[in-house]
Amino acid sequence: MANKKSLWVALGFSVGIIVAGSASVLADKVGSKAEATSEGGLPLAELRAFAEVFERIGKDYVEPVDDKALLENAIDGMLSNLDPHSAYLKADSFKDMEETTKGEFGGVGMEVGMEDGFIKVIAPIDDTPANKAGIKAGDLVVRIDDVPVKGLTLQQAVDKLRGKAGTDVQLTVMRKSEDKPLIIKLTRAVIKVNSVKQRLLSADYGYVRISQFQVKTGTQLVDAIDKLTKENTRPLKGLVLDLRNNPGGVLNAAVEVSDALLDKGLIVYTEGRVKDSDMRFSATKGDVLNGAPVVVLINEGSASASEIVAGALQDNGRALIAGRTSFGKGSVQSVIPLQNGAAIKLTTARYFTPAGRSIQAEGITPDVKIEQVKVDLVDKSLERVKEADLSRHLANPKDDKDGKAAAKAVDKDKADTNATDAKPEDALVSKDYELYEAQNLLKAMAMSKR
Repeated sequence: MANKKSLWVALGFSVGIIVAGSASVLADKVGSKAEATSEGGLPLAELRAFAEVFERIGKDYVEPVDDKALLENAIDGMLSNLDPHSAYLKADSFKDMEETTKGEFGGVGMEVGMEDGFIKVIAPIDDTPANKAGIKAGDLVVRIDDVPVKGLTLQQAVDKLRGKAGTDVQLTVMRKSEDKPLIIKLTRAVIKVNSVKQRLLSADYGYVRISQFQVKTGTQLVDAIDKLTKENTRPLKGLVLDLRNNPGGVLNAAVEVSDALLDKGLIVYTEGRVKDSDMRFSATKGDVLNGAPVVVLINEGSASASEIVAGALQDNGRALIAGRTSFGKGSVQSVIPLQNGAAIKLTTARYFTPAGRSIQAEGITPDVKIEQVKVDLVDKSLERVKEADLSRHLANPKDDKDGKAAAKAVDKDKADTNATDAKPEDALVSKDYELYEAQNLLKAMAMSKR
């Protein structure tokens, strides 16, 4: 159907050229035909206008214009005006996109979209120049070096962000929490994204971070949980799956990640105008955690494939979703290669969670909201005096008769103040409060299963 439509567009363009070249002879006929076009027919008047504009630019524009560039700009305009995610990918941009899905590409390391003519950061990617420089989800890029973003297409802006590793690019950024624009200088690098990382939070409780959904992410998740189980020397009692600032990626990877944690049930389904766009994905038997509790962390930078996973696990009752409402990208883009080596990224479907929810422009609402806060621990020396600190306090009757054991306990508490400050929990609550809260939720869920 897509080929047939492309053929008709090509034929329509040819008709437009012919009509433009014979405008004086066919004006009346074309006008009457344009007015009489049936539903679904080609808009001949608009095709003629296109041909006339193309010819006029070629002849009268103040500087010579390459016909190929002019046509590519026209294609780009057709796509960029559909929605923020449809785009024309020139041959080099198409190659860059393929590299991105495989996990290695050049640039500053952030997923972006368009909003009101500016570049909006969906999420910075872990361990990249953008992430290290403090770029945040929701930031608006208004200038790239000295070039205003307003007026650029998304692809043109992305091309300016990319460049040779080691070169610098300066971004002017607007952030809601700041009164003035931020000037952020980044040094481009070869971005190698390891999409899955894991560690033990504490004995029996694992943590897996997925920064982006790539072709092998599903397999990498299973491997990560296997490594955690071996390190723990026994099955995990629970897992925190961190999808914060994960901008999405490959749809099949999101399905595989969901499938790994589900034993049955629908994962996601898509609906579009073309038959091939209507798909349903269901879980296969086998849960790598054997039903152990899962807490999924999301935030405003969790988009697309991240929302598919969160929605699937939430609707199937498999996980508790914690954090803040996600980005809200509920559409599917198909990349369609063209004969000239370029491609188009076209929005072809909407996806829905198992319960039939569309999260488009709404996002996934967490079961437990965790605000983004910074926690400063109270100095131990400022803690209130307790009974055990008072001189001549009564001994605990469970201690020996002269209270020596109680005194020893008090002395030990004071001596271990510095050691207490170094507890992993204390470090976590000040470094990553959201993860700290997720861990507490996970432990509570595990205890309730006993």
